[in-house]
Amino acid sequence: MTTATAARRVVFPFTAIVGQDEMKLALLLNIIDPKIGGVMIMGDRGTGKSTTIRALADLLPEIEVVADDPFNSHPSDPDLMGDAARQKLEQGVEIPVAKKKITMVDLPLGATEDRVCGTIDIEKALSEGVKAFEPGLLAKANRGILYVDEVNLLDDHLVDVLLDSAASGWNTVEREGISIRHPARFVLVGSGNPEEGELRPQLLDRFGMHAEIHTVKEPALRVQIVEQRSDFDQNPLQFSDKYQPQQQALQQQLIKAQELLPSVQMDYDLRVKISEVCSELDVDGLRGDIVTNRAAKAIAAFEGRTEVTVDDIRRVITLCLRHRLRKDPLEAIDSGYKVEKAFSRVFGIEPTTDEMPEKTAQANGIGQAGGRYR
Repeated sequence: MTTATAARRVVFPFTAIVGQDEMKLALLLNIIDPKIGGVMIMGDRGTGKSTTIRALADLLPEIEVVADDPFNSHPSDPDLMGDAARQKLEQGVEIPVAKKKITMVDLPLGATEDRVCGTIDIEKALSEGVKAFEPGLLAKANRGILYVDEVNLLDDHLVDVLLDSAASGWNTVEREGISIRHPARFVLVGSGNPEEGELRPQLLDRFGMHAEIHTVKEPALRVQIVEQRSDFDQNPLQFSDKYQPQQQALQQQLIKAQELLPSVQMDYDLRVKISEVCSELDVDGLRGDIVTNRAAKAIAAFEGRTEVTVDDIRRVITLCLRHRLRKDPLEAIDSGYKVEKAFSRVFGIEPTTDEMPEKTAQANGIGQAGGRYR
């Protein structure tokens, strides 16, 4: 292990995480295609939500950035550059390039809007005639992951700001007639416990995917999780070294998937059937259709294919649609089961016992042979 790796805080390896396949799949697909729109993870306390997200950030490869740039600007893509870097590019000035790990920014619950969006120093702007901008968390999260734990307890106004930036890819700060705009392209990951309250439907709809996770019931699996955690706590470096080959293999798989994604095609008939499912479920707007299309292409790319299959759609459609259904407080039927049922009807597939809500994660098939990790 290199000195640089040893100096970094050791994080529990992503490939060592047992179970919670639905959450892992949703996170990986958003890394392959950030335009899916982020993930909302709802589940019981102590089910490894934060551990998994930190593990994902640690797994991701290094990216090229403009050296000493507060926005992690891309060295050659103007859409991912701050103003200073873009001016250098337009003037033909040589841009210094550095490599850095993809950033994961943790948004604290008590964060103010200034802390999130950044602030403009009006006094400096007036006295020196320069746009003195103090970047916030959105600037730091550009081209990375923004993680909001207990998102359902966050102020609705702040959630709006985050979702707007995630959707547009830009953050604009205006004060006293001075306006600053910088790129803010990030994968937004929110987590929460449903017992502590739900997000408003219009905010929930803005998350691309919604993963539900539950406490593992099987005693043998619980023992395995406890033993792994104990091994990691006793000797983090040794434990991480053991999983290094799987970590590198998955990292390479993600890089290849990102390269392959633009080549992935989906038959017109499949696209029509996705929209038919959305229509039958009475999903408001077209976000459900768009996200399901993107996610199906991302899972095909993840498995090294350029053609989307019906099975690809089956594995992602519940994640993409379950949080967009209109809730009837008196209805006991799980929304995931309703999506599976509509999918089976439209695609002409006989629903199996595996399509019950509690089996959806296993049906996703992550962690089996054939190019997927354990």
